[in-house]
Amino acid sequence: MKKILICVCALLMSYSTKAADFETAKDAVKNMGVGWNLGNTLESVNWDGKDGWNWASPADHEIGWGQSITKPELMKMMKEAGFGAIRVPVTWFQEMDANGKVNDAWMSRVKEVVDYVIDNGMYCILNVHHDTGAHDLHWVVADETYYNNSKTKFEALWKQIAEVFKDYDQHLLFEAYNEMLDAKNCWNYPTSTGTYDADYAAKSLEAVNNYAQSFVTSVRATGGNNATRNLIVNTYAAACGGVWGDNTHPQEPLEQLKLPADDATGHLIVEVHSYPNISSGFTQAKNGLDWTFNNINEKLATRLNVPIIIGEWGSSNVDAGAGKTDYDLRKTDYLKFVDYFVSKAKELGFATFYWMGLSDGSARELPVFNQADIAKTIVKAYYGSIDGYNYPTADDFETIYSVKYADEWSEAFLFGDWSRAAKKLSDYKGIRVEMEDDSYVGKLQVKVYGDKTGQKNNDGSDKYYEQYVQLASGSNITEATFDTSTLGSTFWGVTLQTQVGVLTAKVKKATLIKADGSEFSLSVTSAWGCTVATESTPKTSGIRNVQFNKREASDAIYNLQGQRISKPRKGLYIQNGKKLIAQ
Repeated sequence: MKKILICVCALLMSYSTKAADFETAKDAVKNMGVGWNLGNTLESVNWDGKDGWNWASPADHEIGWGQSITKPELMKMMKEAGFGAIRVPVTWFQEMDANGKVNDAWMSRVKEVVDYVIDNGMYCILNVHHDTGAHDLHWVVADETYYNNSKTKFEALWKQIAEVFKDYDQHLLFEAYNEMLDAKNCWNYPTSTGTYDADYAAKSLEAVNNYAQSFVTSVRATGGNNATRNLIVNTYAAACGGVWGDNTHPQEPLEQLKLPADDATGHLIVEVHSYPNISSGFTQAKNGLDWTFNNINEKLATRLNVPIIIGEWGSSNVDAGAGKTDYDLRKTDYLKFVDYFVSKAKELGFATFYWMGLSDGSARELPVFNQADIAKTIVKAYYGSIDGYNYPTADDFETIYSVKYADEWSEAFLFGDWSRAAKKLSDYKGIRVEMEDDSYVGKLQVKVYGDKTGQKNNDGSDKYYEQYVQLASGSNITEATFDTSTLGSTFWGVTLQTQVGVLTAKVKKATLIKADGSEFSLSVTSAWGCTVATESTPKTSGIRNVQFNKREASDAIYNLQGQRISKPRKGLYIQNGKKLIAQ
């Protein structure tokens, strides 16, 4: 009898520890719909530091590249706009100690952000991001020696991540590494800069395969749901291939990629990135996309019998910082390109994750879309309609910026930042500032930074020509016309500066006026010596309708906040558009 009980207990234990029966990788890629990258956030890097514990806090790390602290409302907004998946890029090495242990506070914050995605019923891709790339601080490098030296650290990192998330369901996927380059920091293919070295290139591409195998082996070894979790490996540099005249080496990252050995059959995905040049017009861009997508399909999807994710995409200068982008310069062609990219990818069964635009900078704080037209185009291209989805913009909110000045002559940016990216003055007419009331006359002034003077400030920084405009008397609205005779031919920033030192001022609205009379809204941010807080309220009130993502099964169950629930507890839910009472 005792032997029977022992056998029964052992059998029950084996069932309790058995991994969940996850959907296949192909089904997951299909069910994702369209995706978005939470870029310039958890993957930011302090390049001035060296490895290990370089950020004062997780919050400093998260906002290090100009984004705000991520809110769960941002993920809810993306879900209600029709996005079914979020890629969460994370850089780890500056949150690891000398022994490779990840800072507990950092791991907790990453987990919080992943939960924001999962709790809103979306798929989440979690990766190792700028631990790879073109910088001497990177340690995950497509190089035989680097791999041998970092193998233990790399596997230990993924074991730590996998242990934390081992109980998460199939909506969480792991991505082994981002854009891994060789020791020479070459893009597209190994040794692409200078003389091609066939022997080194072969070893570099094999190193990528070795990292991929280490990743899969390490994650699977942690058991639980990780035994069948869908896992993602990238090509060298996440390259999508190409042919440059007689040069066929860009094809090698695709041709030489091997799928890792994996006991969980059908749970691997390959990822590439795509940033084509569309400056020659939509027709040429379309032809290029056709070739690229067919090439990915042949060299990866068909050869390896594996589903494909385009983990990052846009045009080649879509993220050109403060400079003009394809979206600025050729919007009609850009939106056509976006539509075709998503449509063609869906036709071939590829999932797509747009790189970090759509909601960027201060727009994430509300949150709203600052490129709602791109978001709409993406969703419509995939689903055929945007009916039932929401795309809030800043115009839907009344926002007051509370600027607390702590020092004499401190400033808040109305436009621009310390990158000092110059704009042609001829393209702009001026700026309009609306304060909460007219009590700031003589206390604040608008300051515009123009061309460089050729001289230096006391701290060695460049000195610029400057225009000052006093706030209008008897009105809470001040309109400043740019003075070319004072500023020169360019300007890079407009600030609101205190003239009386310590002061708290409230700004209702700031708009930049273009030469053609059109305007666009600005966000107030701290330049120096001040802090900026926002108070935002919707222009219209009422309960927002629960939105349903069209990709999901008709029997999906949602709570009253619009979140998909796998196991409803006692309470009221929505199923098939009707109330469901769980007893």
